[in-house]
Formats: sequence, C-alpha cells, structure tokens
Amino acid sequence: MQQIARVSLVDTVVERLRAEIKSGEWPIGSKIPTEARLVESLGVSRPSVREAVRSLVQLGLLETRQGDGTYVVADDETTVALQHAIDGADDAEVVAVRRALDVVAAREAAAKRTDADLRQLRDALDGRAAAVAADDLAAFIDHDVAFHIGIARASKNALLTGIYLSFEPSLRDSVARTNCMAVSDDPEGGFHEALFAAIDGGDSPAATAAALSVLDDHEQQWHGSQD
Repeated sequence: MQQIARVSLVDTVVERLRAEIKSGEWPIGSKIPTEARLVESLGVSRPSVREAVRSLVQLGLLETRQGDGTYVVADDETTVALQHAIDGADDAEVVAVRRALDVVAAREAAAKRTDADLRQLRDALDGRAAAVAADDLAAFIDHDVAFHIGIARASKNALLTGIYLSFEPSLRDSVARTNCMAVSDDPEGGFHEALFAAIDGGDSPAATAAALSVLDDHEQQWHGSQD
C-alpha cells in the first residue's frame, strides 16, 4: 500500500510540474527552481521531487545540465516523441508526410483563417522577400518556416499544428541544405504568393493547388541537392 501511495504522489508532482511548463510559468529555455525550493513549495519529500523531475527528463520536457541545474527544453511530450520519430525517418519519408500535412493545412487555412492570421502570413512573406534581397540565408529560413507554420496555425486544428511543429527542425535543415533561396525555381516567391492569395481569398481548392506547387518546387531542390 505504501508503494501505491508513493507512485500516486510522484504522479501528482509530475502533473504539478507539467502544469507549470504548459502554462508558460516555466517557459522553454528557463531554469526550474532548485530541488529544495520545489520541496518547500510543493510540500512533498525530496525523493518524490527528484523522481518527478527524472520522469519529465525522460519525457523530454526537462534537461539536467551537470553543475548548472535543470532547464525546460520542451512544453509538449507528444511533440518530443514525434520529433524523435522524425529524426529516425529518412528524408524521403519526411518529405512525403510533410506533403500531406501542407496540403491539409492550406485547405483548412483557406476556410478558417482570421485577419490576424493573414497579417502574420503577410509579414512572413515580406520578411522572406527582404531576406532574398539582402542575401540573408538565416533570415530567409526564419521567415520561410514562419510562413509554413503560420498556415498550420491558421487551420485552427491544434493536432495538425502540433504535428507540424514537430517538423520545424527538419524543415529548417532542409531549407538550409537545399539552399532554396539561391536555387529555387521560385526566386521571387511566386508560388508562396499564390498560396497566400488563395488563403486570403478563402479558396480551398486554389490553396491546395498552390501548396502542391510550393512542395513540387521544394522536392526538385531536394532531389537536386542529392545529386
């Protein structure tokens, strides 16, 4: 019975700590309170706190840095698990899944986008174009990724957005590796502008077609980078 009670207590502490992360009270990149402070604030034993923190490290939400402390590195264990799966997949598999996600996101965004979504997408495209003009690859990657993630968010589908966010590291890597700012068949962003126009106009079929054009262009770059 004592063992059952102990497990239940640790689970409770895990949920308390997870809530601090998910609420933003402990944002990604922040250092969590010391073990002693957690013991005091939660009113539980040191072993219970230690075991709860260890559980969240195993889930990928926390990272313990020797001699420094424990930091928040993610706020959603599902996203962490998906990221591990993506890291283990080959490039062709990642491209195929992203193709499906982008098409669904574009279609749903055209139907459900808000004025705020459109402003964010417009800002991302303008930033992307400015980065091309300035030959700034880092800024180009930031704005290109922000545009595609913005479309997922505009779909108003939390599950789709969460899955898409898992692809952010691989998306950044693929944009960098293919150097699409320089070699794209779409140097002026015409495919992306067409995608934005379709979403802006609420035209789901046109948004789907435009998303496919963007993906076809990216796949051509990807295959070219493998040669």
